[in-house]
Amino acid sequence: MNINLFNADVQAFLEANREVNSATIALKKSPFPGISSAELAAQLDARQRAKKKLPLWASTPAIYFPQKINMEQCSSEQTAAFKSSLITENSSLIDLTGGFGIDSFYFAKRAKSVIHCEINQELSAIVAHNYKVLGQENIQCFAGDGTAILQDAAPVDYIYSDPSRRVALKKVFLLSDCEPNIVALQHQLLASAHTIITKVAPLLDISSALRELTQVAEVFVVSLENDCKELLFIQKKDFEGEPQVHAVRLYQGQQQQYSFRYSVESATQNSYGSPSKYLYEPDVAVTKAGAFKSIAAAYGLTKIAQHTHLYSSENLRDDFLGKIFDVQATIPYQLFKKNAHPYQANVISKNFPLKAEELRKKHKIKEGKEEFLFFCSNEQGELIVIYAKRV
Repeated sequence: MNINLFNADVQAFLEANREVNSATIALKKSPFPGISSAELAAQLDARQRAKKKLPLWASTPAIYFPQKINMEQCSSEQTAAFKSSLITENSSLIDLTGGFGIDSFYFAKRAKSVIHCEINQELSAIVAHNYKVLGQENIQCFAGDGTAILQDAAPVDYIYSDPSRRVALKKVFLLSDCEPNIVALQHQLLASAHTIITKVAPLLDISSALRELTQVAEVFVVSLENDCKELLFIQKKDFEGEPQVHAVRLYQGQQQQYSFRYSVESATQNSYGSPSKYLYEPDVAVTKAGAFKSIAAAYGLTKIAQHTHLYSSENLRDDFLGKIFDVQATIPYQLFKKNAHPYQANVISKNFPLKAEELRKKHKIKEGKEEFLFFCSNEQGELIVIYAKRV
């Protein structure tokens, strides 16, 4: 960490050039002794990248940004703020894998005390500096292996971890292959805290993780603007029973949640039928969570087909977790193929032999804004096309 970057004139330079392409700065000679052009460019590039994901960090003077990989791996402010809602106020928490410290910062907004653990000493120093700049004083930064601190630390209310999905520079997808190995450590962790919160990669199979983890009380599948960002497993000491699964949609500043259990999902029977007035496309959090049948029953919707995860109703359910469309028409795909006139629409393929891009190319469909074409199969196995507009 180059402390020369904290000089007032350097910070003023970065602020004045906040919209300038960082590559331009990198190619020029640095105007400051003790600071290279590459360092200036790296800080400028990180600020620009953080503008959407970390607006508070990006807009605060004297924030020091780490390497690009640390920026890519950290939580967004929106998902970190959501996670903070899962803990009680005035509690204590240890973040075993603190990284750039976004999660710890938001946990500290509710907790009485937080310990941020980061094995990378330079990154730990950067995070400690940024917390001071941001005025968050109830976070203690520990530069070392987070699991080691459990040996001497007093019991806490929560232990949070975001295990690394990169081991020996390769991506891994099993929870037991991540570092630290939460599966192997879970009994030790539950001896040190009442509740364990583990964040894992969205690609992880939920059922396999539930087989590896004990005492899982809740699972949260969190999406941001219809992009699945996080899976959270909540383990509680001495919990017995079936976990509750929550699909959480963070969309345009709003939060929606649908909760269910897999036993209910398995037992649910749906009604099937052709699209009526309104069509519903579930958010990615719902589909990742596996709420294919129970959500239809909960909202009183008809399913298009068993394996076509689109739903319909005559009366509008504007609280549905996903996109809602006004159905204009529904026709057989064979009839659609005979129509000669060009189309301009968004193309969505659900339980259909061809993918969206293949359909767009085959039928010469241009990109559209208002119109939507859903290519799917109905319960009779017939290929159909649904014309729709966003509600």
